[in-house]
Amino acid sequence: MAEIKCSEDYSTIKELFLEYSQIKGAEGCFVSFDKELADLKGFYSGGAILLGYEDEIPFGCIAIKKLDDDNRCEAKRLYIKPEFRGKGYARMMLNSMMNQARDLGFKEVCFTTRPDVMELAYNLYKRMGFEEKGCDKGVVSMKMDL
Repeated sequence: MAEIKCSEDYSTIKELFLEYSQIKGAEGCFVSFDKELADLKGFYSGGAILLGYEDEIPFGCIAIKKLDDDNRCEAKRLYIKPEFRGKGYARMMLNSMMNQARDLGFKEVCFTTRPDVMELAYNLYKRMGFEEKGCDKGVVSMKMDL
């Protein structure tokens, strides 16, 4: 049984973020990553970090970063451990993130992705109704009104 909840278990969050950062081709998604890891609580202040658990074992994460505009947030760090993939957990994590973002008062969620590296995730985002807003050097910007 999967459970997704907001978490301040920063050691588990760092572990998952670091594992995600090792995906070949995803290096460009981790600009200022050391600064982010050094102060996760501050970096995601006004947002949240959600962890997914299956039988109390962490399987994935997603984060909500408050942007300068109080109505907008950025979804970051959606990651599902390889051994837990194929169970629909990415969709569950995205839905939980959107519900949490609404609860926090945000009206729009945006994020960036690299379709050449994360094709499955990119296709999931499109199926869930995220709109493409632009592409720069292989990095696609997407958004959805909440």
